[in-house]
Amino acid sequence: MSLSLFEKRFLFFGGKGGVGKTTMAAASAIRAADLGYRTLLVSTDPAHSVSDSLDQQIGGETYIEVNNVTNLWAIELNTEEAMRNYSQILTQQDPSGTVSEFLGGDDPTSLSPPGADETVAFIQLLEYIQNPEYDMVVFDTAPTGHTLKLLQLPEMTQSWLYRLIKMRRRLGGMMAGFKAIFGGDSGTSEQKAFDKLEELKDQVEIARVHLTNAKETEFVAVTIPTIMAIWETERLIRALFEVAFPISQIFINQIQPQNPECAYCCSRYEGQQKILHKIQELYSEFDLVEIPMFEYEIRGIKRLRELSLLLYQENPD
Repeated sequence: MSLSLFEKRFLFFGGKGGVGKTTMAAASAIRAADLGYRTLLVSTDPAHSVSDSLDQQIGGETYIEVNNVTNLWAIELNTEEAMRNYSQILTQQDPSGTVSEFLGGDDPTSLSPPGADETVAFIQLLEYIQNPEYDMVVFDTAPTGHTLKLLQLPEMTQSWLYRLIKMRRRLGGMMAGFKAIFGGDSGTSEQKAFDKLEELKDQVEIARVHLTNAKETEFVAVTIPTIMAIWETERLIRALFEVAFPISQIFINQIQPQNPECAYCCSRYEGQQKILHKIQELYSEFDLVEIPMFEYEIRGIKRLRELSLLLYQENPD
């Protein structure tokens, strides 16, 4: 693959669990940083494998400078805790059942943002778009099912915000719950919190425009040469097309090299070659990048940097 991918501002890596999304995202972020781009690597995957991949504890409190890589920062967003706290506050705000009655019997926590594992990351993505501190943001997304929620968030979040704004006009006491996510202290007025919702609604629309702009955004599907992984990749690509999310790259990972002296390796190689031929037929219009199975684990900066040079058509020293 050429270095043209680094002309984008937002890179998303996604696919079936266990195909190497985190490794590809981390290697790509390292390459971008090595090329001089101020780069942020963001994990929206609840499993949070970025720390393991980089061989460095990252966490979700603040951006951490990655050791031995200039221009690279990383964060693993702790969305579960944020959404759990938010749901508790919503429930506490409705002791009389007024909100539940207004919602037609629904639990107040149904007002939680859609795609709880991704929404906090999406809201922070809005900040990156409005105030670009980084030249590039690389997202290591959750397995396909969660990622499909992420892709639907611009439309779903607009609908969610509409409900919140409608609620604000009817039940001002709920705003304490909203402050827990959107910021603000105990002195923040309800009107300011309401204005924040309106501002966020506008930002969501701006994000939708940026994320569907092929000049700024690219989604890289990561897969392996197995039938089940290809089915999942097809589902992901169809969903990307439906929401006009730019995608032109597929990384095919864990390809078995030829080894005539190993019967198992020969059988695996022949089986994978048939599937690779099918992939090439199905996705002839895509940029397909084949990554071999390595004898060692790709973990730590040295190995990731070697992989990054392989991915982007350069040879390690």
